[in-house]
Amino acid sequence: MCGMPQQSPTRSSAAGRARPDASMSLLTNVMDHALDDGYAEASARRTSGAGGLPRGVRGRLWLGAGLVLAALVVTLGAAQAHHAAPVVAKERQELIDRVGSETAHADDLEHDVDGLRRDVAHRQQAALRQPGGGRTPLVSVLAGATDVRGPGVKLVVDDAKDTETGGGANPRENADFSDTGRVRDRDMQRVVNGLWAAGAEAVCVNGQRLTALSAIRAAGDAILVDNRPLAPPYTVLAVGDGRKLAARFKGGADGAYLDTLKSDFGIRVSLSTQDDVRLPAAPSLVLRAARPLGTATGKTEEGTS
Repeated sequence: MCGMPQQSPTRSSAAGRARPDASMSLLTNVMDHALDDGYAEASARRTSGAGGLPRGVRGRLWLGAGLVLAALVVTLGAAQAHHAAPVVAKERQELIDRVGSETAHADDLEHDVDGLRRDVAHRQQAALRQPGGGRTPLVSVLAGATDVRGPGVKLVVDDAKDTETGGGANPRENADFSDTGRVRDRDMQRVVNGLWAAGAEAVCVNGQRLTALSAIRAAGDAILVDNRPLAPPYTVLAVGDGRKLAARFKGGADGAYLDTLKSDFGIRVSLSTQDDVRLPAAPSLVLRAARPLGTATGKTEEGTS
């Protein structure tokens, strides 16, 4: 068996040699294009005059006219503001003077009203003291027109210790009570009505004398007595037989109501008898369907005023 002789493979050398910097193509590209194309284009445009300020006479004239117009608008605005500043200041000062004058006038009117109220109250009290029968002193006391002094009781009602303004702990779930540990207007209404029912002859709350026309209401968290706000603790003074008055109040429904507030909701209550209680007169009385008796004839005059 014969065979062809084995020849060793050979490689062609036709391909040319590779560049020495073939492996550094990125650096070569950076060196060949040192300036970015965008920058080159902008530089060429600036050189040829395509951008920047206008080079022609007409373009420069339009640019100058625009600058002059802008400067003129700014100058006119500044001049107008400078010219109007004294007028605005004068009008403002006139308005301030007018407000001050009207405020002073309102204060004078309020002072006159207070003086007239005091004069009316003095005349009413003097009219009640005029001779008109043995019932005049009693009517004066019941109407709250005069100061009263005598034995009685002192009742102090205050909010719970852990109560904060606007709400707090110990919510009262019963609809008959307030929703917090604060003393409310309905509580003071029951306290005062309970003292009247127990036999009090005159009552005042924090120095505010109560009459047949008095009202106890609420405005937010504040308690108003005859539209005058009161702050806790609420001190209620009542003239009467101290021992009987205290016993009747404690044994009544309103005393039990107050005990419930104290035991269940932390309302602080203090009741004590007093040998000497002084109550001021009511600030003023409003006569709606009555007038003083005539002193000349001693006869009752009927009518309205």
